[in-house]
Amino acid sequence: MSENYPPLANFPVSPAGPEASPQPSRPNLKGGFRSCLLMGLGVVLGMVAVWQLYWLFRPRMEMPPRLREVYFSHEKRAWDRVAIISLSGMIVDEEEGFVKRQIDQALKDERVKAVVLRINSPGGTITDSDYLYHHLTKLREKKPLVVSMGSVAASGGYYVAMAVGSQADSIFAEPTTWTGSIGVLVFHMNVQELLNRLGVEAGSITSSPLKDMGSIFRKMTEEERELFQSLVDRSLARFKEVIKSGRPKFAENPEELDKVATGQIFTAQEAKELGLVDRIGFLEDAVQRAIELAGLDPAKVCVIRYKREISFSDLLWGGQIGLAFDLEIPLFRWRERLAAAFPRAYYLMNAVPTEWDWAAALHP
Repeated sequence: MSENYPPLANFPVSPAGPEASPQPSRPNLKGGFRSCLLMGLGVVLGMVAVWQLYWLFRPRMEMPPRLREVYFSHEKRAWDRVAIISLSGMIVDEEEGFVKRQIDQALKDERVKAVVLRINSPGGTITDSDYLYHHLTKLREKKPLVVSMGSVAASGGYYVAMAVGSQADSIFAEPTTWTGSIGVLVFHMNVQELLNRLGVEAGSITSSPLKDMGSIFRKMTEEERELFQSLVDRSLARFKEVIKSGRPKFAENPEELDKVATGQIFTAQEAKELGLVDRIGFLEDAVQRAIELAGLDPAKVCVIRYKREISFSDLLWGGQIGLAFDLEIPLFRWRERLAAAFPRAYYLMNAVPTEWDWAAALHP
């Protein structure tokens, strides 16, 4: 059976034409400008926030790292204390250094009744060694001071040890300690030949011929050598006077001091026989002697050490992180390495030639 459908309407058909190309979308310039503006505003606000935080925490950032007190031995909860001050490595830049802060903290702490100075140093500059000697002497005038020498306490390290004064049995050296090296040296390098091979000419304009004495870019003249020798001799005389204040034996017999003040390094046993140290013993023996000098009861005393704490600026800028963790990494000692390149007087156990010919070293 068929079905009847209504007829379809006739619609007009438009003739086929060319395909209409889509119109390109216009970039949203207003939205892009707004994004850049917001990004720039965010950067500016971030910089302002960082600047405000810097000024807010600036006083704390500029404070020296705090010293943390660490229990070492005896009765942990005792009120009276014996503090161990550590002097380790080369003695340079000590005006605001770790050793000076230890001295200040021990001096201000009323609970600290005596101090043990633990030295493990080959020495350093004459000025920094004398600086520590001066402040340790002031500390000893208030509280008993005993010295304990580690692996090496030579030259400037021995100079600082003289802060104990004339107190008997106050300097202890371990059986393997090296000490002595009483003398002064001035490093000098000559890189003139090396620069000549590289085609580099170095020079300076000075107000007088001696203004650049000790320059590493030329050979030292005889006049300069005589002047440096005079400075060294006077610094050695100062060294001897300091030893006489700490070793009464040599004050009575200066000739005996002249025999040992030759720059020679001595073992602990030799130093004891010569009168440079009092006893052969370890850190614990020095602590016991400090307790005796302070008149304390060993059962009622707490022995502490000082440790560095990293400040916010250390974390931010790198500061003394290596030293805070006692890392002996050359990267953290670059100033000490660089200082050796310039004429400077040291109470230091010699580690490099006094005149280093870099050209010969590079081209043997």
